[in-house]
Amino acid sequence: MSQFYDDLETRSPEQRASDIAQALPKQLERAKALPGYADALADVDPASITSVADLAALPVLRKSELSKAQAANAPLGGYADLTRPGIVHVFQSPGPIYEPGGQDGDWWRSGRGMFAAGIRSDDIVQNCFSYHLTPAGMMFECGARAIGAKVLPAGTGQTELQARAAHDIGVTAYVGTPDYLKIILDKADEMGIKLNITKAHVGGGALFPSLRQEYADRGIQCLQGYGTADLGNVAYESNAMEGMIVDEGVLIEIVTPGTGNPVAPGEVGEVVVTSLNPDYPLIRFATGDLSAVMEGTSPCGRTNMRIKGWMGRADQTAKIKGMFVRPEQVADLVAKHDEIQKARVTVTRDGEMDAMAVQIEATGGDFDAYAKSVSETLKLRGMIEVVAPGSLPKDGLVIDDQRSYD
Repeated sequence: MSQFYDDLETRSPEQRASDIAQALPKQLERAKALPGYADALADVDPASITSVADLAALPVLRKSELSKAQAANAPLGGYADLTRPGIVHVFQSPGPIYEPGGQDGDWWRSGRGMFAAGIRSDDIVQNCFSYHLTPAGMMFECGARAIGAKVLPAGTGQTELQARAAHDIGVTAYVGTPDYLKIILDKADEMGIKLNITKAHVGGGALFPSLRQEYADRGIQCLQGYGTADLGNVAYESNAMEGMIVDEGVLIEIVTPGTGNPVAPGEVGEVVVTSLNPDYPLIRFATGDLSAVMEGTSPCGRTNMRIKGWMGRADQTAKIKGMFVRPEQVADLVAKHDEIQKARVTVTRDGEMDAMAVQIEATGGDFDAYAKSVSETLKLRGMIEVVAPGSLPKDGLVIDDQRSYD
């Protein structure tokens, strides 16, 4: 059995460059035919863009621009053609932002990262990513199907049932957020049942070293991937655990945050991704995430570029319990109540779990109404504290991420 998902992973630099030179102009032609790119790519000759370096001449597409375009031209802002037979779903992510999805093959390329984490056709995968509205559940469903593994479509919540099902079915692998596997394992211990999970591929949040070690102590190899709802898989860990290997279906640039200018090799900057998915040709899509390119190639034998993984946000957006919380959402929370003057979200860790606290500057008000608004607006529950007007720091922060990623 091959140790690689496919032959693309071990291409020589010359072969990869040649393949990109053929694929990139075709993708730009597809993008240029879409109304969303009509202005941005009007003067671009696709034939002149044949390498990652050439992409620097093109404008960056930011999520805020995509959201505005979708509001004006629902549902996808002219950046995808819903009549394409490869698109069979439309998903909603917080924002709201809408993404297309497909089922043919490994549409989001999630199988590549799962395969690198050791998942094979004889595994039973407990998929604990949400199947509700957002695409994550379907992403990993398709990835497991591409590998040939069986799937328990568990989604989120109902932990006791999850632990019971994992035991009864004989689940051997987990995909989901880093924290939730520990909750299932702890619940199984509490119930006195033994689980057979030995492999995990996680995403949607940071995998902290202490949590990875706890899983290792339980006999579980836990590797992480990096992706987005818009792009699918972007990069993933292999058993070498030396950075993240860039997926074969995307091209990555690291740029100075807020610009489209590439940084010097090895410097930290914003991750900008061009997708080669013909159904959704996102060109120079700015993720808002920080990372840096690593020198050399992985000892595992995969030859594509590596990045250092997720190193924070280029803006104040934070990923909490697998969900993005954006400054715009905090502003919406403040706008819901006339008496609220200001709000600040603080993110910390409580043991191995993300914890969110929301401080609200207000003169009185209904605490229960605030709690309801936090849940509705931020899509998460957290500790709420009402403080006197003028109490919060005047440092411009509305989301203060105090988690350590060392």
